[in-house]
Amino acid sequence: MRKSLLLLLAVYVGIAAVAQDSISKQDIISAARLMDLSFTQKETDTMYDGVKDNYENYILMHKLTLNNNVPMSLWQSPVLPGMKLPSQQQPVHWNIPANVQVPANKNDLAFYSVLQLASLIKNKKISSVALTQFFIDRLKKYGDTLQCVISIPEDIAMQQARQADAEIATGKYRGPLHGIPYGLKDLFAVKGTKTTWGAEPYKNQVIDEDAFVYKKLREAGAVLVVKFTLGALAMGDYWYGGRTKNPWNTAYGSSGSSAGSASGTVAGLVPFAIGTETWGSIVSPSSTCGATGLRPTFGSVSRTGAMTLSWSLDKVGPICRSAEDAAVVFNYIHGTDSIDACAVNRPFNYKSSINIKQLRIAYAKNYFDKITDTARSEWKVLETFKKMGVQLIPVDFPDSGVYNFNIMSVVISAECAASFDAFTRNNIDDEMTRQTKYDWPNQFRVSRLIPAVEYINANRHRYLLMQKMNELMRKVDLVICPTRGSGNQTAITNLTGHPVVCMPTGFDKKFNLPTSITLIGKLYDEATLLAVAKTYQDATQWNKIHPALFSK
Repeated sequence: MRKSLLLLLAVYVGIAAVAQDSISKQDIISAARLMDLSFTQKETDTMYDGVKDNYENYILMHKLTLNNNVPMSLWQSPVLPGMKLPSQQQPVHWNIPANVQVPANKNDLAFYSVLQLASLIKNKKISSVALTQFFIDRLKKYGDTLQCVISIPEDIAMQQARQADAEIATGKYRGPLHGIPYGLKDLFAVKGTKTTWGAEPYKNQVIDEDAFVYKKLREAGAVLVVKFTLGALAMGDYWYGGRTKNPWNTAYGSSGSSAGSASGTVAGLVPFAIGTETWGSIVSPSSTCGATGLRPTFGSVSRTGAMTLSWSLDKVGPICRSAEDAAVVFNYIHGTDSIDACAVNRPFNYKSSINIKQLRIAYAKNYFDKITDTARSEWKVLETFKKMGVQLIPVDFPDSGVYNFNIMSVVISAECAASFDAFTRNNIDDEMTRQTKYDWPNQFRVSRLIPAVEYINANRHRYLLMQKMNELMRKVDLVICPTRGSGNQTAITNLTGHPVVCMPTGFDKKFNLPTSITLIGKLYDEATLLAVAKTYQDATQWNKIHPALFSK
């Protein structure tokens, strides 16, 4: 015992000596300037010993390993005091069409909806094995063109397809996802596969775990056929193998970070895929590629088994070709396993047909007023809703005066740097293929200088923003908002946790690439959000136009 105490004392004295030699009072003055603070010489003298004590404590903490999957003990919730939310789950009925046939041109099968494919499977007009092989062939044919595929787990896919066929043959039909192939963003762990996070240092990483969303889809009978690309460590569309392409024009990127999930779904390489969002990673690639992307309410889907970027911001959601497909998928993946402490079970009472005239549908007038070209697709969306009999309510979306500094930048930066602490500290960041000042290696380094006080206070401002947002959403059922270029709505709704769906609305004149609109819903009211989106898509058909290159 005495030897141990002496050894511990020697270590402590050694660390103290390092601190004494390496930290000067001038360092404190310089560091304070980075944090918009200034201290007198007397204050600096008084602080000196405490700063050294903290330094010594940090060194001891850094000797302990924290894996990416270790959470914080602080749980984010979008629910404010006094909120009353529905708690009763009602039966959800899916209108699986009866008379769907396998198309004469089999390539057309690539763009069938989930419910059309479900009809073929349920009525044994095509087997899950045949359908799975069809999509695997398309992934092999077009995956390199789009640079959207990381791996195709054929053995897993065919085993799951055979199991689906066997169950359906005996009358055990699990529902509309039974036997349907799909793709996962490659930050979800699946036993027997590599989980690369899209980044060079992790391209051979194997995580012996099945992510929650993968388990839920297995329970529904869905068939995993591909793990899709993501921008390295969930940023953008550049990954260690290249850049994921836009299926409408492969000279452009798909955006990200759910790059492959959006690109591959729009190109008909899978019927649907799963993505994640921290700050735009479902909405941005979906709007860029012309997908229908659902970013659910924060906490609606457990993130167990997914790479952590930001504990208070990460969300899981479906990327599809229609709102109804998104509703089917969300129905089967939402909920919690009680491991992700931010995740909850809330009802999803979706109805495919609603009377939107009875809803209070608003539009963000302050954002629309910034779009001076009235020929833009955003204005045409409003006209479409008016033609459907909706009395649109103009509202000012919380922005200037409420979001007058970049709350998101402080929150996401601090949490991301913490979740990848060892990545920076052990110089793993040097192995990344991209090293610009806007890429994660540099962003993580910069974020190390964010004071804990500023991170906490940014979250306090976030709470005020949540209150302001909910003041608005109490008055309406949903808000129509431009997806891009007119304000901070993507950052704001990610911070407040409100659900959004973005969907295609046409093509821009300059690049002939998809345009998009965003619908913002009440907390946990994905049902209304998706039903309204479906009504719009039934009236416009933009989501049924597919890129010609992948229709052959």
